[in-house]
Amino acid sequence: MPKLSPVSYKLLACVFERDGFKCVREEGDHMIFIKAGVLRPVVVPKYRSIPVFIIKNNLRTAGMSRERYFELLGQCLSRR
Repeated sequence: MPKLSPVSYKLLACVFERDGFKCVREEGDHMIFIKAGVLRPVVVPKYRSIPVFIIKNNLRTAGMSRERYFELLGQCLSRR
């Protein structure tokens, strides 16, 4: 399993959108994503490099496994 590393907010937003989340609003420099069946919204700050602890917290909130995260991240990177 690869090690989690910081990514840009655009890549992280792409990961959540590919998992079925929708960006419902933007407040300041934060994007708010929701998905049916997920109790809490996922908040992605618009940072050039999002720290690993924020990525881990968002994965926990979304109920997404690390395997699924890396699978979707690979799809987003290959799209570029």
